[in-house]
Amino acid sequence: MSIAVALFTRDLRVHDNPVLAAAARGGEVVPLFVLDEQILERKPLSANRIRFLLTALAELDTELRDRGGRLVVRRGDVGAEVARVVAEVGARTVHIASDVSRYSALRAERLRDGLSQHGCELREHSGTVTVVAPGALVPSSGAAHFAVFTPYFRRWLETPLRAVLAAPNTLTVPEIESRALPEPTELCAKPGSPRLSVGGESTGRKLVRRWLSGPVDDYATRSDDLAADATSHLSPYLHFGCLSATELVHRTDLSADGGHAFARQLAWRDFNHQLLAARPDLAWSNLRRGPVQPRTDPHAFDAWREGRTGYPVIDAAMRQLLAEGWMPGRARLIAASFLTKNLRIDWRIGADHFLRWLVDADIANNQLNWQWAAGTGTDTRPNRVLNPLRQAERNDPGGDYARRWLPELNTLSGNAIHRPWRAPLLAPDYPPPIVEVNGM
Repeated sequence: MSIAVALFTRDLRVHDNPVLAAAARGGEVVPLFVLDEQILERKPLSANRIRFLLTALAELDTELRDRGGRLVVRRGDVGAEVARVVAEVGARTVHIASDVSRYSALRAERLRDGLSQHGCELREHSGTVTVVAPGALVPSSGAAHFAVFTPYFRRWLETPLRAVLAAPNTLTVPEIESRALPEPTELCAKPGSPRLSVGGESTGRKLVRRWLSGPVDDYATRSDDLAADATSHLSPYLHFGCLSATELVHRTDLSADGGHAFARQLAWRDFNHQLLAARPDLAWSNLRRGPVQPRTDPHAFDAWREGRTGYPVIDAAMRQLLAEGWMPGRARLIAASFLTKNLRIDWRIGADHFLRWLVDADIANNQLNWQWAAGTGTDTRPNRVLNPLRQAERNDPGGDYARRWLPELNTLSGNAIHRPWRAPLLAPDYPPPIVEVNGM
């Protein structure tokens, strides 16, 4: 009986996992996760993603054990640890999900070269992290990738989906040593968000059932309603692969307005992945020259990241980020536009802060969405400015979102909270606006 290794990376699930399905097809399988020292040594390390990762790995181990298997955990250099596992069990094949970051590409190259010395083959599986594989769709103009979302989305909708793969009924794992999962503080001593979500496949699938049972129907009309909290909250589970984006599309009614709008967001995720796959330099380099010359202002940046700008819709979003490690997509856009267009601070500084706190932040979506907001990316209107007052009036008209996160302003009723400087009695603990905008 042959033995294969399923090397988990950003696909921490047993349902609809091409990597696990392929590895388990031929006989015994080693479900392996390596705590990568190259990632763990990065500074600053995200305490939120470490905590979410460890709960996701614990749930993955439970799912594997329910099928007679278990998760094998190692720690160290990925190439060395995988090679060691291959030698211990005599594996002939290692399966891994293809990914688009520069680090992922280098990791796959190193694995392929190292495993070949053991007579072992590395097989990469596309369509594991995204719905449509990066590079599968190209413009009719002959360009290497799409740079505008709308034509990409049209092609994305026309692309046949692969079938959803069932979770293996049973798994047979050979005798092999595994490390215990560490406590979060062993990997990152820094405190994370106190209200962080719990990671994992079983938790994620419960959220999917709740989302598809009704809330998705209102997504087209309520997704930008900040106080309603009407988004799916599935992005962290997609980032870590606790959920399959392909399965989500299969289970969503695209003929309904809500389902179509939700699928559009999944397509945006694929769009950013295909762009980064073609241009890895976009993780830190501008796609185009931006409309604003960035300046250095540590005081303004500190006020923004601490939620002390004097604009309640911005400050509420930034405080939610610190408290939950998450915020709605509309809040992210408003906060990013304010930092880059109003405060004129380089998008990379804001993107780095999001990478530190957002539990769902990956390089493709985080960096390229920041470039969109800054006008250096794929926005066809790069001079667009999201005025925080107009955005607040439109997306938090009753002020409930701002009051939720700014208790020092809870005496201001209705949308008066969005202009606290007009109040007869100023809140003593709330700062004045850090910069002027239209409509004050």
